[in-house]
Amino acid sequence: MPTNAFSVTELPIIQAPMAGVQDSALTIAVSNAGGLGSLPCAMLDAETLRAELKTIKSQTSKPFNLNFFCHTPPEPDFEREAKWRKILQSYFKEYDLNYNDIPTGSGRRPFNQEAADLLAEYKPPVISFHFGLPEAKLLAQVKKQCAIVLASATNLEEAKWLEKNGADGIIAQGIEAGGHRGIFLSNDLSTQVKTFELLRQIIGTTKLPVIAAGGISTAKEVAEAISMGASAVQLGTAYLLCTETKTSKIQRTALKSNAARKTVITNIFSGRPARGIINRSISEIGPINPDTPEFPLAAAAISALRTKAEATGSDDFTPLWCGQNIKGCSEISAADLTRKLASKL
Repeated sequence: MPTNAFSVTELPIIQAPMAGVQDSALTIAVSNAGGLGSLPCAMLDAETLRAELKTIKSQTSKPFNLNFFCHTPPEPDFEREAKWRKILQSYFKEYDLNYNDIPTGSGRRPFNQEAADLLAEYKPPVISFHFGLPEAKLLAQVKKQCAIVLASATNLEEAKWLEKNGADGIIAQGIEAGGHRGIFLSNDLSTQVKTFELLRQIIGTTKLPVIAAGGISTAKEVAEAISMGASAVQLGTAYLLCTETKTSKIQRTALKSNAARKTVITNIFSGRPARGIINRSISEIGPINPDTPEFPLAAAAISALRTKAEATGSDDFTPLWCGQNIKGCSEISAADLTRKLASKL
């Protein structure tokens, strides 16, 4: 079996952090199976993160990964917000909602000093970042704790930037990947390329370990990425139906339907481009709408619609995050899937 370049896990399999559909149960299961389990932290407050870390530490002695976002919170844009509310007005009327029903807060926090101080107590072996890297002071504090720092790159320019600015490994996120794009140096989606092409580009120019991510969901595809020089493979969509996930009944139904064969990159659910299964709101509002508020402000208004729609069993306003390749999705344990994904190495 090829050696994992990070020398921290038995298997070169990383479970992608997936906010909204998992908690520490999935993290623990993957880590105990020999892969690198990940916990999404951008939507967790300090108290919840502390509780999750205690759970992880009590149920596994294996390495795990904590994932954080590095976005800069935007200033409120009242003109843009007014346009967005006008776009959603007919849907609010349909579901008998008013704008007082919109939850407050952004829902997603960038990595900050509070998080860095909390991590100093638990010293996680791996930390990964999306949307770039935190400010130099915070990154230095993380690296002082001896954590391996991974970060997502969606093109060669971003990979070079990450290497120059302190990343220890690069997650090459191809355009096939489900969920939020890690794009951070620009908003130009024309810079996004397929996973294996991105892998070739980055491996040819960096001395850092490179992790393939996006559109990979079977053991054969994992083996192909490793044979190309990837140090590990990160997979999210393949785990969505596992027994340890919190994937909702609505999303599970969508994943098992023909709808999952049609995904698109959209910005309407959060303000940043992310890949998901096409549904009513994507079809009618997006997929890319220029009046969508900046990330993460767009999520508040549409989440109120989501709550109402899901109560009726509808996925019309649900972000059904999903990659382009669902072949590996199985309703089995995460441990079994992790070992299965590494079976051809």
